[in-house]
Order: sequence, then C-alpha cells, then structure tokens
Amino acid sequence: MQVLAALADPQRRRIVEMLSGRELPSGEIAARFAISASAVSQHLKVLKDARLVRVRIEAQRRIYELDPGGFSELDDWLQGFRQFWRVRLDALEKRLRDEAAKVRNHERRSKKGKTRWTKTAG
Repeated sequence: MQVLAALADPQRRRIVEMLSGRELPSGEIAARFAISASAVSQHLKVLKDARLVRVRIEAQRRIYELDPGGFSELDDWLQGFRQFWRVRLDALEKRLRDEAAKVRNHERRSKKGKTRWTKTAG
C-alpha cells in the first residue's frame, strides 16, 4: 500500500502533521526542516503520489494541503482491523459479563445457605 510506504518516513509524517493544521506553501514547509528544499520537495512528491497531499499553484508558489483520497484508502484498509478487534472485544465483553453473573449468583446462593446463629439465654 503506497499510503503506508509514504507514511513510513518520519519526515513525511511530520509534513502530514503540519498540513493537518492548515495548508502551507512549499517554502514554509521546507523552512521547518534541517534538510534541503530539494529533499523536502521529494518528500512532498512521494506524499502527492500516495494521494496524501495535493498541490495548487498560486503565481510562483505551490500550496500544499491534505488530500482526503489517500486517507480514505488508509481508513478502508484499517476498517478490516477495526472489525477484527470489534468482534474479539465484543466476545470478551460477553465472557466477562457471563463470569460476573456467575459470581453474583454464587454469592447469592452462599448468602441464602448460611445459618444465622443466635445466642439464647439458657
């Protein structure tokens, strides 16, 4: 999956995090890194190819923003794992409730079976 490969790099994840706040021009993105503008440009290209960011041109500036398309693909992929865990967690919840009910029933039976000894004068 191209989206996961793109997000595997920490600098690309940082770019995505930056863009989650607002769109930014490429120069402002590059200024936040200790690597060359050319290297940042390559990271932006990878993110664009993965459909995680999109770009529009305004005069001489390239403005980047997040692209929902790539995130939809990632969300679709993750949905299978959500279902996997939902089924298992629902089964665990049922098991825990059943066990708690058994404990409560056992405690009730134990209380009913106890004989109270009273002291009588004799």
